[in-house]
Amino acid sequence: MSYSTLAVVGCFTYPSTSAPNPNPKLSNSTARRKEFISLLKNCKDTNQILPIHAKIIRTGHDQDPFILFELLRLSSTLCSVNYASTIFQQVHNPNVFLYTALIDGFVLVGSYSDGIRLYYRMIDRLIVPDKYVITSVLKACGSRFALREGKEVHCQALKLGLSLNRSVTMKLMEFYGKCGEFDNARKVFDKMTERDVVASTVMINCFLDHGLVEQAVQVFDRVRVKDTVCWTAMIDGLVRNGEMNMALEMFREMQKDNVRPNEVTIVCVLSACSQLGALELGRWVHSYIGKHHRIELNHFVGGALINMYSRCGDIDEAERVFAMMKERNVITYNLMISGLAMHGKSIEAIQIFRGMIKQGILPTSVTFVAVLNACSHGGLVDLGFEIFRSMSKDYGIPPQIEHCGCIVDLLGRIGRLKEAYNFIQNMEIEPDHVMLGALLSACKIHGNFELGEQVARILMNHGAVDSGTYVLLSNVYASSGKWKEAAQIRAKMKEGGILKEPGCSSIEVNNEIHEFLLGDLRHPQKGKIYKKLEELNQVLKEAGHTPATDVVLHDIEDWEKEQALAIHSERLAICYGLISTKPCTTIRVVKNLRVCDDCHSMIKLIAKITGRKIVVRDRKRFHHFENGKCSCGDYW
Repeated sequence: MSYSTLAVVGCFTYPSTSAPNPNPKLSNSTARRKEFISLLKNCKDTNQILPIHAKIIRTGHDQDPFILFELLRLSSTLCSVNYASTIFQQVHNPNVFLYTALIDGFVLVGSYSDGIRLYYRMIDRLIVPDKYVITSVLKACGSRFALREGKEVHCQALKLGLSLNRSVTMKLMEFYGKCGEFDNARKVFDKMTERDVVASTVMINCFLDHGLVEQAVQVFDRVRVKDTVCWTAMIDGLVRNGEMNMALEMFREMQKDNVRPNEVTIVCVLSACSQLGALELGRWVHSYIGKHHRIELNHFVGGALINMYSRCGDIDEAERVFAMMKERNVITYNLMISGLAMHGKSIEAIQIFRGMIKQGILPTSVTFVAVLNACSHGGLVDLGFEIFRSMSKDYGIPPQIEHCGCIVDLLGRIGRLKEAYNFIQNMEIEPDHVMLGALLSACKIHGNFELGEQVARILMNHGAVDSGTYVLLSNVYASSGKWKEAAQIRAKMKEGGILKEPGCSSIEVNNEIHEFLLGDLRHPQKGKIYKKLEELNQVLKEAGHTPATDVVLHDIEDWEKEQALAIHSERLAICYGLISTKPCTTIRVVKNLRVCDDCHSMIKLIAKITGRKIVVRDRKRFHHFENGKCSCGDYW
């Protein structure tokens, strides 16, 4: 928080500048003050501050409170809070405004404890706090979760009659909300004489930050006139809490209310579209950006569009957005590389990476995860190792667990399982369950059950094992016919209260998201969906498709396995797409788990028979099915 130098006048008595001044020295001093403050305000970096500060000291103005305030404020912002702190230590009698300037500086750089300590030092020196320093220290208390200290500040505000000041009240609500003290936050809110949209938005954020969606919605519904910030806070909070459908519905309500979104709203909505695979709504948002010139295609919005198109299955449009952007930063490049890798366009991803290096943009740790994933999806082993080695050698970025995981995945995919195992054994980093799970999955795919059991034993002793890993362990045993061991793993899951994540597939039709589970019977058009499924199964049999019952890893009869395969969620979503969309249009499905081998083979045939392009996004990547082939080349 910064304040004008006029604010400092309240603590000092100076002759009026408009009245005749018989003292030429005082007049000269005032002129000097204005000169130094003007020079400081024009500073853009550290190098410009230092000579001005030296001149301030030489001319004896180093105790002028007006100049000191500007110097402290600017030093904290541009230079260093340590430098500002050193300046403050030389002040003979700092006033409340100088304390505020330095506390603001501590808060700005995240040194919240230092800010709180400085406030207590101010109180010990019997300097009376004002509303500005109260709001600043409350921000520090909230960010530090310092509940006791924040309550003490609240008591001081009450004694000084500042607790009903609007800015103090806002910060009190925010402080209590961050500390999870919702009753106290609500009491402060209820005592406000003007509970307007701004105050309500602060309260909404308090609830949403802690996942209390229902309470946030209740406050939101009571706001009579909602502005862009209020709508955006609600949409953003819903996205952060995983309520994507509700966020998109809220955005539609915002449109009906004739409230214009800003770029933050747009990015939040695009994020929801990305996670749900709501391509059509994402396209509408893109067209909205084009029509309203107040929203620019900057790094922020452009990156969100690239991410949305990539994750919704239209990588070509993502590339067009990338090409249209006048300026690109490392985040934009990371999103484009990651998107191309996800769609199996490994060579294109490498080209973008090399183009980024030529532009002089330094890659980050995230860049290397994206480009190594591209190498993994494309089976580019030599190039993958070359890039992996260049991380530390050329860019000083030490490999982390995610980068090592990409190498293990790369080796595992092409069947170099022993090499992948040795890589893990020789790593300086302790392998996590994700990396070990990737190798175990590769062992299952390539039929190396001996090494698979070895990896399984390491995983079981690992500790941090999620439901997906347990299922994978069970499947590895079942694949080798060890039904007893597979059953033991599932029993262990049950004992530990670990639930298997259910397979769920979604499809967007007419701007609505339709979700399907395994054997789902909830959809209003379930009769037509299952009729289409029967027709397809018949056509597929005539085309020579034999269900791969070996992927159903349960000790049951083959006909039961065929039935289990036939009702997988992605098949139901595809059937709904076939009956509810126009011929020749692309069908896009999002699945939360990996597509099984049988569904992968079946979708290739469906795409060929129906003449449709079918795009499926699973947990790992995208599959573009067209003319009986898949973009992954059956390598996923």
